Amino acid sequence: MKAMILAAGRGKRMMPLTASKPKPMLEVAGRPLIEHHLQRLRDAGIDEVVINLAWQGEAIKDYFGDGSAFGVTISYSQEPEGGLETAGGIIKALPLLCQDSDQFVVINGDVFTDYDCSSLTALQLGSDSPGECLAHIVLVENPEHNPDGDFALAHQPLNSNKYTFAGIGKYHRDFFGHHTAEFLKLGPMLAEGLNNHCVSTELYLGQWDDIGTPERLALINDKVGRI
Repeated sequence: MKAMILAAGRGKRMMPLTASKPKPMLEVAGRPLIEHHLQRLRDAGIDEVVINLAWQGEAIKDYFGDGSAFGVTISYSQEPEGGLETAGGIIKALPLLCQDSDQFVVINGDVFTDYDCSSLTALQLGSDSPGECLAHIVLVENPEHNPDGDFALAHQPLNSNKYTFAGIGKYHRDFFGHHTAEFLKLGPMLAEGLNNHCVSTELYLGQWDDIGTPERLALINDKVGRI
């Protein structure tokens, strides 16, 4: 099974830090965010990774190369400079992700977390899963910048409290169905999947931070430095 790190976003809110580098190359504890993800994926037994590229994508390629120096094998999915949004980027990368398996893990490149991805490797989706779920997503408690959350837990009523999507999940290729590689957001697809009971959820209470602004990045580095 492979994993995908989403790294094609423009990172406008992080300017001027992203003027010459993509947001997932910003550093926490002295290492780019992507490097932290690669380590956690490798620790979970996932050593084949796809990274999508758009804005300043060459900076990622130049740093990580084929991944051998980081104990993984990296393939790259090139997108137009403006990117294809989250779902569009995943769909474009499906031929790379699904060479050996129809299931794969996806992580947003601009979050920092200690989530253990090994729990996702054991999870089965599609016809092998209870209820034939086609996707499983990780939710976290709502940060200050997203107080209303994104989705309720799958086993709760739709009017229940909502939590924030962590940008971590596992998907079966059938979840993306007939969609083609175009500018397409993932959020509405997940909402529809939850309504149709083909998306499962979990609530993670460990470390998770969204690197959304320069101020948040500085706070995270300060917090990590105190640990």
